[in-house]
Amino acid sequence: MAVKTKKKSNNYPKIGIRPIIDGRLGGIRESLEETTMNMARAVAALYTKELKYPDGSPVQCVIADTTIGGVKEAAACAEKFAASNVGVSLSVTPCWCYGSETMDMNPLVPKAIWGFNGTERPGAVYLAATLAAHNQKGLPCFGIYGKDVQDMGDTTIPGDVRDKLLNFARAGMAVAIMKGHSYLAIGSVSMGIAGSIVDPQFFQEYLGMRNEYVDSSEILRRIQLNIFDPEEYKKAIAWVKQNCKEGKDYNRKEKIKSRKEKDRDWEFVTKMTMIIRDLMEGNPKLAEMGYAEEGQGHNAIVSGFQGQRQWTDFLPDGDFSEAMLNSSFDWNGIRNPYMVATENDCYNGVSMLFNYLLTNTAQIFADVRTYWSPDATERVSGWKPDGRAADGFIHLINSGSATLDGTGQQTKDGKPAMKPFWEIKQKEADACLAATTWSPSNRDYMRGGGYSSTFLTKGEMPVTMCRLNLVKGQGPVLQIAEGYTIDLPDEVHNTLNERTDRIWPTTWFVPNLTGLGPFKDVYSVMANWGANHGAISYGHIGDQLITLASMLRIPVAMHNVNPDVIFRPSAWGAFGMDGEGADYRACQVYGPLYK
Repeated sequence: MAVKTKKKSNNYPKIGIRPIIDGRLGGIRESLEETTMNMARAVAALYTKELKYPDGSPVQCVIADTTIGGVKEAAACAEKFAASNVGVSLSVTPCWCYGSETMDMNPLVPKAIWGFNGTERPGAVYLAATLAAHNQKGLPCFGIYGKDVQDMGDTTIPGDVRDKLLNFARAGMAVAIMKGHSYLAIGSVSMGIAGSIVDPQFFQEYLGMRNEYVDSSEILRRIQLNIFDPEEYKKAIAWVKQNCKEGKDYNRKEKIKSRKEKDRDWEFVTKMTMIIRDLMEGNPKLAEMGYAEEGQGHNAIVSGFQGQRQWTDFLPDGDFSEAMLNSSFDWNGIRNPYMVATENDCYNGVSMLFNYLLTNTAQIFADVRTYWSPDATERVSGWKPDGRAADGFIHLINSGSATLDGTGQQTKDGKPAMKPFWEIKQKEADACLAATTWSPSNRDYMRGGGYSSTFLTKGEMPVTMCRLNLVKGQGPVLQIAEGYTIDLPDEVHNTLNERTDRIWPTTWFVPNLTGLGPFKDVYSVMANWGANHGAISYGHIGDQLITLASMLRIPVAMHNVNPDVIFRPSAWGAFGMDGEGADYRACQVYGPLYK
């Protein structure tokens, strides 16, 4: 399993860099050519070094063929960018230039300007003038300006500038990568959950994505007609038998399946895993087998499986398939994870996708299930919470899509972590599997059986939980809660966990508190969360999510991010001095990115 694999297509969008120059020939422009181009090259080098696509390859940059001193060169740059699949645009300049003549006019591409803070030439003046032009024309643009004055020709990128350049690029690439892809709904609405009521207008207008739909019966058809790679299946089932430990069966005696039935369920869910992947991205092997249509897939960057109840009332559930697809490894080796939402909760699937495209790491899908207050915890377990848990904690738990990376068995700097697949060592993937058991599903819930993953997330991982919600009259809004996973004493975990669905994976979570509003205390976070699910990513990435949301014109309804690191387009500052209110007003005025 040591081979690290990549998805088939790597035609990712690129970052375009526009070196802007004072167009006055006869001494001024000539003296600035090298300095301006060096600025562009320095940023390209930063991006190529620091940023990676989901397949692990370095992000590619395209620099304009010439510096841009006027409208003709701006148009030539636009043509090159269009031909080069540029999805993000950054203009850089060390000097004064002609603002509205040199600006990027593409309304669909996230854009920013870095105006060099130097005294020899007024790069900051160009930045201010051109941001004003962007705002006047209704083309939101991010402004980047260093705090400290630099000397002309200094190619160093200061730390504060670097942070904004990277934040902008990560969010911009997320916007560009999801555009044109699909959300694949396998089945329809699950148990009346609002998140599985798929709104195609949201996907089209805000994300630039298509919606694809197949009935759940398509999975059953492919299983019954053997429309999957038989050689891969042999490899997969052998790997599953060796690496997936079957856990205790907690079903009542009359509902326990026979060994033969359980073995059939293992075969079924393994095939189901392959088929959901094939539905998402296609499989050329199917075309070789005579199934050319099935071999194409649905170009899905994220999907959801309805499962409950029509499917799970008589067939093995999707828990194994969802958990394995969302993990960074399987029988084909260590690989990038797939985003698959349980119960077809497309809005939590999108939340997972946002997190994934910003971090390239697997995502935990979970119910935001229970707030345990200090008093309730002490009453039930005899333990008075302390440390991070002193104000209480939230139990995150769901039978389906929690990635096995969420065990916390990977490490970074000696601490539990979740990493991009290219950083994961074989022993770490093995440890994630070893920390997971697969108990037969609760047949009171899942009458058809199946297998649910059971693990406990290690504590002290910095994580960010987010959730996208649709609100009538408002549209989409995003919620964000940065915090940490925590460890409970073993006996306390066992006591609390036994009170709920004990065969499902558990993450104990404490949000960072600000003392204000929904982050006044842990209870308030739980009470203000907008849906039953959340998407949990490794790392504190709330600032990146806010930047991404502003690009898509999705206001942030709730967050606990340090205001000093929030980065939105320049125009947002014209909508009032209260950051959240200005965010709502700007998003309302500009409307969805692709409308």
